Amino acid sequence: MPPVNASGTSRRQVLVQTLSTGFALAVSPVSASALTTDSDGLDAGEIRIATSSGDIPGYRAVPLEAKAKAKAKAPVVLVVHEIFGVHEHIKDVCRRFAKAGYYAIAPELFARQGDVSKLTDFKEIQSKVVSKVPDAQVLSDLDAAAAFAKKDPRANGSKLAIIGFCWGGRVVWLYAAQQPALQAGVAWYGKITGETDALHPRFPADVISQLKAPVLGLYGGKDRGIPVETVQQQAQALAAASNAFAQASSIHIYPEAGHAFFADYRPSFHKQSAEDGWKRTLDWFKRHHLK
Repeated sequence: MPPVNASGTSRRQVLVQTLSTGFALAVSPVSASALTTDSDGLDAGEIRIATSSGDIPGYRAVPLEAKAKAKAKAPVVLVVHEIFGVHEHIKDVCRRFAKAGYYAIAPELFARQGDVSKLTDFKEIQSKVVSKVPDAQVLSDLDAAAAFAKKDPRANGSKLAIIGFCWGGRVVWLYAAQQPALQAGVAWYGKITGETDALHPRFPADVISQLKAPVLGLYGGKDRGIPVETVQQQAQALAAASNAFAQASSIHIYPEAGHAFFADYRPSFHKQSAEDGWKRTLDWFKRHHLK
């Protein structure tokens, strides 16, 4: 077992030094519905994020109009990727947020366990890389990404949000239960319950009483990997909780959508639900004073 540092994360060697180009091989062929957001008016590109156990790569997009003056600073959004890492879709999501006036930053959270962009089989990605990524490492790296943004004079570090998709959707709930500086989160179809182990001791259903920011959950009613009953139970538990942030949280289920309905580059894309979810995301962040 790798040695553990003071933050509780393993001092593993960083295996992924740079981000992949294009889409992850596992999602080939890419659907014609894939959206492309240009970088006009943005400072967008790869960055290096200092963490407690070495630098990891990431992607950052910020509007050029964001400036050091207080009123011109951009609110920060942490973008948490799916099991495919920071590939072209996640970079595009960052650019979409930057076009909306946010400082979006997506750290490569699998950097110490392996490069998923070159793997072609979903099960191989899960067994060889994703299953070996400790939650403690992920949460620590997200804190490092937030710290990176806070040092940039164009970012308003006091306004912090998080969004995640699939694997990243689960992470959103966990981060919202840990980081008191967070103002809002949006979880797109992350698992609510599951089998725990030493690396993954909690799921969203376990952290309701610990939430430190309100979370908007967006789920598909036809998702075969996330039983709709568990989503409904999460909504009921949030409403019944004594935690004010839990009570302020909300869950919306799209009856006609399946898993990964926001992923415009995959056959699972459900345009109507994705567009409504994006609008709800921006409205949610605005409601919680990020804009």
